[in-house]
Amino acid sequence: MQFNLSDAVSLLLAVVLGGFIGAEREYRGKAAGLRTNILICLGSCVFTIISTSLNSSEPARIAAQVVTGIGFIGAGAIIHSGIGIHGLTTAAGIWIVASIGMACGSRMYLLAAASTILSLVVLLVLPWLERQISKNPPTEQNHLN
Repeated sequence: MQFNLSDAVSLLLAVVLGGFIGAEREYRGKAAGLRTNILICLGSCVFTIISTSLNSSEPARIAAQVVTGIGFIGAGAIIHSGIGIHGLTTAAGIWIVASIGMACGSRMYLLAAASTILSLVVLLVLPWLERQISKNPPTEQNHLN
């Protein structure tokens, strides 16, 4: 198996798409920022390219191990403190960035791009919506109606 143009496109797209999500996370000052998200997306892409290129391998086995490894990294991002749990969005972001990398490695470029766009909508729009909802918490009287 030799490195080819489609592998290069997959790797480059993984860096760009992981970078978009990483830039949003960096802007918000999250621990998993630009470099972390790029590396997760790129690494998932590389493992996927390798798994689809090995003749003696079942690609699904390596993909399953990538998902397991990413779950481990995501679990490390979750912090339980006395007042609550922090890092769930970071963990979920790590998970989706890895899947975007796997989509790039599988040459599912439209899926990778659409997933990135939807992820950015969630990360950019939903915080505003959450603030709007929490400004108007239900009162007991409203809750009964």
